[in-house]
Parts: sequence; C-alpha cells; structure tokens
Amino acid sequence: MTRRRTKIVATLGPASSSPDKIEQLILAGMDVARLNFSHGEPDDHRNRARLVRELAEKHGRYVAIMGDLQGPKIRIARFLNANVTLVAGQPFTLSNAHPSEEGNETIVGIDYPSLVQDCHPGDELLLDDGRVVLMVEKVDEYSVHTVVTVGGPLSNNKGINRRGGGISAPSLTDKDREDIKLAAELEMDYVAVSFPRYGHDIEEARALVEAAGSQAWIIAKIERAEAVADDRALDAIIMVSDGVMVARGDLGVEVGDARLVGIQKRIIQHARTHNKLVITATQMMESMINSPLPTRAEVSDVANAVLDHTDAVMLSAESASGLYPVEAVTAMARVCLGAEQEPTTTRSQHRLGEAFTRCDETIALATMYAANHFPGVKAIITLTESGHTPLIMSRIRSGVPIYCYTRHPGTLRRAAMFRGVYPVAFDAAQLDPALVSDAAIEKLKEQSLLEEGDWIILTKGDFYSNSGGTNAMKILKVS
Repeated sequence: MTRRRTKIVATLGPASSSPDKIEQLILAGMDVARLNFSHGEPDDHRNRARLVRELAEKHGRYVAIMGDLQGPKIRIARFLNANVTLVAGQPFTLSNAHPSEEGNETIVGIDYPSLVQDCHPGDELLLDDGRVVLMVEKVDEYSVHTVVTVGGPLSNNKGINRRGGGISAPSLTDKDREDIKLAAELEMDYVAVSFPRYGHDIEEARALVEAAGSQAWIIAKIERAEAVADDRALDAIIMVSDGVMVARGDLGVEVGDARLVGIQKRIIQHARTHNKLVITATQMMESMINSPLPTRAEVSDVANAVLDHTDAVMLSAESASGLYPVEAVTAMARVCLGAEQEPTTTRSQHRLGEAFTRCDETIALATMYAANHFPGVKAIITLTESGHTPLIMSRIRSGVPIYCYTRHPGTLRRAAMFRGVYPVAFDAAQLDPALVSDAAIEKLKEQSLLEEGDWIILTKGDFYSNSGGTNAMKILKVS
C-alpha cells in the first residue's frame, strides 16, 4: 500500500462544521484541522475541536488541531452602501477621522491610526489582496491621501498592505492573547502566529502559550516583506519557531507575485535545513470553492510544493466555506500521491558537509542514511517522547515510512503533520526492555505493513521517559 507522505491541513468553517462533514474530511485525508480565529466565536471553535477529537478516535486516526491567530490585520472601515467602485486616476482618502460606517467613493475610515506614520508620498498601498492599488500623494495628521492606480470594486473591511512591507503594527493583539488562552483550554497541538516581523515576535507568543499552560508548537506565518528581506531575517524567525507557514496571500501582496514562487522555495528549503516543519498555504485549490474539480494550474501548484518537500499543503476557504470541502481534500490527497511517485521525492541530499549538534540528531540522520542505502529496509520505528527524532528524520528525502511510536497523545497528534511520519500509540516503559523491539515490530505486522524477511531500523533511548534521549539505532530482520 502506497501511503501519502505529504500531509493535508484543512480549515474548518461554516461548510465543514457538522459531525458528518468533519468525519468525511478525516476519511478523505485531513491530517490537521485548522481553526481560524479570524472568524467564528469561541464556542464554534470548542465544538469543532471536540468533534475532530471524537471522530478521529472513532476511526483510529491522529488528527492535529492548529489554532491560527488573527494578528494585526490592517483594514479599511465600512461604506455607507456596503461597497463602492474606484476608478483609476481618481483621488481616494484613508482617514482616522472619518466615521467608520460612512465611507463613500472618495473617503473611507481606517481602524489603524498609525497608518499615517507608516506611509510616505510615493508608497503603494494594496487593498483587498492587491485587487485595488493606491499611490500615496500626501499624508497629514489624520489622513493618507492617495490616487487610484488600479481601480475596481471595494467592499467593507478589506485589508490594507504596503508594497515592500513597513507596517509597524505589533504582531500580537489583545484578541490574540485571549485566543491563546482558548487554544490552551482546547489543548491545541499548534498555534500559528500571524504577521511576525522578527524573532522576538515568536518568542513573545511562545511565552504567552507557555504561561497559558499549553504545550502547543509555534508556527510562524511568513507573510511580511521584512521576514524575507534576506536570509538572516528569515532564519531569525525560523530558528525560534517550531515550524513556518508560507502564507502566500499577504506575502504575495507585499513582495509582488513575480517574486513569490522563488521566495516560497527558499522558505521551504531553509525550514527543512533547520529541522523545522513547513506548511504551504493560500489559494492552492481556490477554484474548488465553486467547482468539484481543480484546474491544471492548481494541480501543478500543489505538486510543486510536494516536490519541494513541504510537510503539508493547506486548504483555506476551499474547505471552510466552499461548496466542495470533501472533494477538495480528496483532490489534494490524489495530487500529493501522484507527485510523490517522482523519484526525486525519495532521493536525499544528505548533509555530508555538516557537523551535528545533538545526539538524537546524529542518530536520526544516521538512520536515514542507512535506510536510503540498504535496499531491504521497509520501515523506520522511532521510540520517542517529544517527537523531535522523527521530525529530524523527516527532513531527509526518503521513500521509507517513519513510524512515530510514543505513549503521549499530544506527540501522536503533533506528528500527524510531519512529512512521511505516521503516529503509533506505544508505551515502551510498560514492557520488559528485552521485549520492546519484538513488540514494536509486531505492531506493524498486525497491520500487514511488515512481513517475514523485511528489515527495519529502530531508534530509542536508554530511558523511555527522557525527551531528547535517543542514543541508539538497531537494524533488525523481521522473523
């Protein structure tokens, strides 16, 4: 049986909140359920999280839950008649002083007073993900005066970006701080931080997550131009995160769509080099909001992310509010499996010129070298507490499945996001040490994943309760 290595993150929303729909998404291949804190009430998220856990358990699956913080999305206020149409060449003003419900064709309120400090004549402002473009002509105490360079329809509460970045809003808002407490209450496995500019934004989020009593891993959403200004800026964020998301909506607006694909590849490569998770997101199958089939371009987009070795690909509106949420997950799973048939997805470029810094990292990478060069190896079994060893293993390209054996429910769910890693509930501490290897192999034989004569590689530590204690690798023949 060919198992899909690339994982699928599906956003839950109005189209996918019923028990029936969530169950269908799990069966179709959802590995991570994303709860978007930009929409919905706390009780909506509580109900969705409960259903995901109950239905995953019903089907013997481990599905991680990721809470996605809203962050400081800069928006215009509202129009008197809900929307207007702007024409190229006309003046248009964004004003702190204008009433928030009374926008019109020439002026609209804004919910971010510091925009007047962040903008200067000659700047380009992009509204509604770049569908409307404004050129700043002058700035006064309360308003940014612009001329429309790309016109079009504009409706209430659309986002504002500045070409090249430079919006100074802090990464975490008061709403985010409350939502972190909710994520802790719901024992979410991941918390995604929106619009971080620097490493200290992630460090602040981690401190708040830990203070709330949560063990969630932190995902940095790369969506500001400052975050990808150079390799040093990018690595500073990656190094203090547990993973990153290539959030192509706002990032594409700020850096320009022509540069986006190259930057996406750079983010994926840097994340993997630093032993971090990476999710590729935004508009991956956008047409499936209204269509039961993806376009060829969308198939190509997903496949390219798979070939770049992303851990996960993500659905947003396609699964949250679209007409075909289950079909979108099914199509994405099919494309991932197809792309993974390419030989390049299993050919590693081992880090032969690098020195390793940790014992468990050394064992993990030695295991992958052995697995990729000993043709009889059919599986890797890693006994782990935190999941760090299988995470490092999965940074190396391989066609050999990695089984994450652990007694911790949180580690089992978290590992559901790792590329090519499959969680297995297993408590080695309850067994006689002499019987652990045979018991671990038997788990896979019961599922017909191993047969007599196969080779497996098993990694473990001397003690089964120490995080980071992996220090041994065995090559064993199945008898």
